[in-house]
Amino acid sequence: MLNCKGKKILITGGTGSLGTALTKRLLDLGAETIRILSRNESKQIVMESEISNDKVRFLIGDVRDLPRLEKALQGIDIVFHAAALKHVNIIEYNPFEAIKTNILGTQNIIDSCLKENIETVVGVGTDKAVSPLSTYGATKLLMEKLFTSAANYIDENRYRTKFLALRYGNVLGSSGSVIPKFIQQIKSKEKITITNLNMTRFSMTMDEALDFILESTNIGKGSEVFIPKLKSYSIDVLKESLFELLENTGEQIISSRPGEKMHETLVNSDETKYVWELDNKYMLFNPSKTENEIKNNYPNIKKVEFSDAYSSNTVEKISKNELKEIILKSGLLENNERV
Repeated sequence: MLNCKGKKILITGGTGSLGTALTKRLLDLGAETIRILSRNESKQIVMESEISNDKVRFLIGDVRDLPRLEKALQGIDIVFHAAALKHVNIIEYNPFEAIKTNILGTQNIIDSCLKENIETVVGVGTDKAVSPLSTYGATKLLMEKLFTSAANYIDENRYRTKFLALRYGNVLGSSGSVIPKFIQQIKSKEKITITNLNMTRFSMTMDEALDFILESTNIGKGSEVFIPKLKSYSIDVLKESLFELLENTGEQIISSRPGEKMHETLVNSDETKYVWELDNKYMLFNPSKTENEIKNNYPNIKKVEFSDAYSSNTVEKISKNELKEIILKSGLLENNERV
């Protein structure tokens, strides 16, 4: 696990469910200072009341603002870059704004981290970057590419900075994920709105996401994309699970949203030939990395080839009873208000 003792850490866009959970875990691991950089002062107040700790500092700022970033990064060792515009339908209507935040903001992160000679920079990505249908997915694909290509600009004699990217689906209960929405609809005695019962989604709890983020950060050498090994569930099984845990309020079939996919994909068919396997995760590398370099950096790594894309409809499925247990342990039935 990542050694955080004495480390100063910055989390961009850190006031959501992931940022809050990550902050708590980093404090448990002995981080010296954690700075939260975000635009939303209301969410900062909520998070500050939840995490009352002198080691956590809240900074109002935007990744679009390069001078603000440079000030926020002074003295920092590790950066987790989670700031992004994320809601697919809103971004379809406001694509220029998504480019400014998700792409140009990422370039600002890279430039400012190099200037401040940050030790490690981690880009938090999404499955929607794989063969993107939406503007959001396209911007996150470019974010990922910027992180894996940033090493092209590094003079190893001048910079210690390493950049790595993470690619995974929605965390159970995170902003924009389906489970909190269904729970809210059921509690409000409304029919749950479903586009297709045969849709599948990867399953990843918050604890699993945190373990994946910190393990990847710990072992990353730079220019990699880390991808977790996950199981999945169908929307039909999710519906039945929530009806049994709460009550059956019925369902309403609606049209799909712009950019919505039937199944989540973490490795597309064209990428499968470049996939490597290490313990409980897969890895993709910058094409400039040779096989010898990869094996020297990761002695236990293995080359793996999928027969098809690594998608939520092809991996092992979670049963209804397993999914009910996961939901109960997550605490989402008691509190699903954080976004």
